[in-house]
Amino acid sequence: MSSYAFRPMDEKDARAVAAWRYEAPYDFYDTVNDQDDLAELLDPQRREGAYFSAFDGSDALVGFFQLEKKGQSVEVGLGLRPDLTGKGFGLGFLLQGLEFARQRFSPEGFRLSVATFNERAIRVYERAGFRRVKVFMHHTNGGEHPFLLMTREA
Repeated sequence: MSSYAFRPMDEKDARAVAAWRYEAPYDFYDTVNDQDDLAELLDPQRREGAYFSAFDGSDALVGFFQLEKKGQSVEVGLGLRPDLTGKGFGLGFLLQGLEFARQRFSPEGFRLSVATFNERAIRVYERAGFRRVKVFMHHTNGGEHPFLLMTREA
């Protein structure tokens, strides 16, 4: 398992993440598909304190976490660089990101939402201890899409 370092996301990293393109059907997650998400990622004020870049041992940008404390929970968003997806890195990446969030925010639990078609990610989240809570409709990428809310204790 790789070890990851996390730092507040800067402009260079935000632009790199914005340029990432995933293969179908995961291209749903390309930031260009949702102008609001893209604007948030590229806005230094909105990014501050919430977006964190993840680097591998050679200091290469490999992913990011979006973390927002809401009450006693932290809402988690994350992305792994497209060329690294589907290769078995997800669980270790997620667990280290959650540990970073636990140290930074001291939450009681974590929450995340994932598109229901993304069974690959859902399996990783379940292996990390997340439980399925409910399916809901979420407006993104110009339409309404079913998402799954998942939670776990910190």
